[in-house]
Amino acid sequence: MAVFVLDRRGKPLMPCNEKRARLLLARGRARVHRVMPLVIRLVDRQTGACSFQPLRLKIDPGSRVTGMALVRETDDGIAVLNLFELVHRGRKISEALTARRGFRRRRRGANLRYRPPRFLNRTRPSGWLAPSLMHRVHITIACVNRVRRWAPVTALSSELVRFDMQALANPEISGIMYQQGTLAGYEVREYLLGKWSHTCIYCDATGRPLQIEHLTAKARNGSNRIGNLGLACGQCNQDKGALDVREYVKDPKRLARILATASRPLNDAAAVNATRRALASALQITGLPLELASGGQTKFNRVTRNIPKTHALDAVCVGQVNVVRGWQRPSLTIRATGRGSYQRTRLTRYGFPRGYLMRQKQVQCFQTGDHVRADVPCGRKAGIHIGRVAVRATGSFNIQTATTVVQGISYRYCTLVQRGDGYAYSLKPRNSFRQEDAGDGHPSHVALSLPSKNAGVAGRLS
Repeated sequence: MAVFVLDRRGKPLMPCNEKRARLLLARGRARVHRVMPLVIRLVDRQTGACSFQPLRLKIDPGSRVTGMALVRETDDGIAVLNLFELVHRGRKISEALTARRGFRRRRRGANLRYRPPRFLNRTRPSGWLAPSLMHRVHITIACVNRVRRWAPVTALSSELVRFDMQALANPEISGIMYQQGTLAGYEVREYLLGKWSHTCIYCDATGRPLQIEHLTAKARNGSNRIGNLGLACGQCNQDKGALDVREYVKDPKRLARILATASRPLNDAAAVNATRRALASALQITGLPLELASGGQTKFNRVTRNIPKTHALDAVCVGQVNVVRGWQRPSLTIRATGRGSYQRTRLTRYGFPRGYLMRQKQVQCFQTGDHVRADVPCGRKAGIHIGRVAVRATGSFNIQTATTVVQGISYRYCTLVQRGDGYAYSLKPRNSFRQEDAGDGHPSHVALSLPSKNAGVAGRLS
């Protein structure tokens, strides 16, 4: 990953590679401004009349994960600098609002003072979106603004995805049947590839051509509705023939998974459709030149250049692309976790209080969500643990590392690395790609230097 660079006054400069960043830090010419993602600040240079190369931030919006890529534009193509995958928490917001509504209804029906409902005198402004959907727009714009603070971004590119909801449910739709639907976008095959994760539903085969499969065969009056369609490799499709899926699949767990996925509602497609215009409008407000592209163009760029499918690499292929260099990079996963909750009690299944939580957020100068480094000298948990901390009033903390949760770490062993900002960070190395897709089977281990408790020697975040 490229390292973001700021001048002595906090103005963004061109990103540099990791080797140059280490040299600047070792020679005392720069200081660590932020650890995840790594941002350094020079102590002997100001922006002045510097000339920057054109940088473009590309965005691939999604319902659950949004891919982002920072690229440098050249005469013959683009060079990838950073890859990001932004994981939304829209579903958690929806569940929290549903729980709150249930608690309020219980209070109104209990033997309490009368609380008149307020929903009758509320109006929704034009362009209103549900909180779980508006969260996707806000968090994407917030990430765009953060990258602009760390790099001199000169242009934006975004995929303007449109799903034809009516055609997904009924491919034979035409003419006047579209009066109550949205006519646009992705074909049924593209939707099925995303729904079944580019995998054969019968043998879990990947990396081979897949065919559209009727769960109930057309010879048995099976329809072309999206709920009756799946993906199968050529051999499985031929072996199944005209059998029903319930007759062909002998494993009850696999059959239950296939039927559950086939009947899954179009929630993700609806979320993308609802937020696409709001996101495009919010990006236009930034004042940067905005390029809007279709999903078909993104897939064409990715397939013709033999780039594996991930959210971040889809963002690289958004818009006009000639030659792509340096895409074999690790991607930084940014998971939205929130900054806590105003709720200070645990509740039973009936909505009654069940104990109370701490009234203060900080314990021994630490707060839930902070990134810490714990140097435990002895005991069963001896070693170095780096991750997000969950504080307790007793001073015994839990640390969420990249692989597990370490419980019962005293605050005396913890050193603050970075204050919590409502996000959790983790690196996905490039060797997580399949070798036949990436064309590079060599592992890539990315380490970031962190301040040690006793000296300036760095630990490692992997």
